[in-house]
Amino acid sequence: MELRQRSIPALFVLLWATGFIGARYAMPWAEPFTFLAARFVLAFAILGCLALVMRTGPITRREIVHSLTAGALMHGIYLGGVFWAIRHGMPAGLSALIVGLQPLITAVLAGSFLGEKILPRHWIGLAAGLAGVVIVLAPKLGDLGAGVTLATLGASVVAVIGMSAGTIWQKRFATAGNMIAGTCWQYAGAAAIMIAGSLAFETRQFTLNGELVFAMAWLVLVLSIGAIFLLMVMIRDGEMSKVASLFYLVPATTAVIAWILFGEDLSLIQIGGMALATLGVRLATARAPAPPPQ
Repeated sequence: MELRQRSIPALFVLLWATGFIGARYAMPWAEPFTFLAARFVLAFAILGCLALVMRTGPITRREIVHSLTAGALMHGIYLGGVFWAIRHGMPAGLSALIVGLQPLITAVLAGSFLGEKILPRHWIGLAAGLAGVVIVLAPKLGDLGAGVTLATLGASVVAVIGMSAGTIWQKRFATAGNMIAGTCWQYAGAAAIMIAGSLAFETRQFTLNGELVFAMAWLVLVLSIGAIFLLMVMIRDGEMSKVASLFYLVPATTAVIAWILFGEDLSLIQIGGMALATLGVRLATARAPAPPPQ
């Protein structure tokens, strides 16, 4: 049991990092809000069927409302903002760097709303993790281009605030109920946000091809179900500041995957940044030493 619990963070980081690869395959063929609306509806349907088969039992109206709210923030606002910004020209590296602020924002919110005590070594770890992310992404920031506007910057900032607020909401209000049913309703909340965005701002046209189908299947099954369940387990069982620090490892993991799949450059300096980010996460998630036996 302990080995399985210890493997959850590493598996989560690996799966979460593949989401950026899936987005790379999908975005040329579909508008962001339309694509995400379809993704969330599919995830809602799959989890709804799973809940019926497993007979997870009833969920209270209060739990549904909290799950809808957490899902709208964690999935709808977060992914909607990131996908929209990248679609409108924001370099993926800069978007990832802004999203890299999420652990620090979450740590501040966790102290204010959850009463978590953040020790000095945790702040040092969070700062070191952010520095590592900057080093990993620095080569991708050389040519920012015309896509860096107040609109795309604003969308990226709103996205990271949405993710931080959503995880705090989930931790405070939505961890007591059944995980399958709760996650199912999360996607209902996220789908509502994306459907509204699609109807208001997009044409809802897409090109159906192998890349789009693969990206949708991967993002629904591996990310929206597999990775999110792992995240829910960690939120339920751990401190939010420590769980959030794992997001520092995502850009480095994505860079390695992109190097393997697409032949993107990976320098020694970037590898050093990965090591620094890993050290930061280690410091931020370190457990306090057990008191000596009396």
